[in-house]
Amino acid sequence: MTMDERIARINELYHLSQARELTAVEKMEQKALSKEYVDAIKGNLKAQLDNIDIVEKDGTITNLGEKHNART
Repeated sequence: MTMDERIARINELYHLSQARELTAVEKMEQKALSKEYVDAIKGNLKAQLDNIDIVEKDGTITNLGEKHNART
């Protein structure tokens, strides 16, 4: 399932929940799809942040991904 399909299904379940109460299976599906979506967004954001380089005052370049990964 592509991300667009996941988003469409999340929206479909949301609109369905406005019309009636979701079944237990639908609630579990909604929760799982939402978790997948949030995890994907977090992963994309982390990848972007890991690729940021900062030029320090002394001229050296610090990569945020390397700096963060060295701390943990």
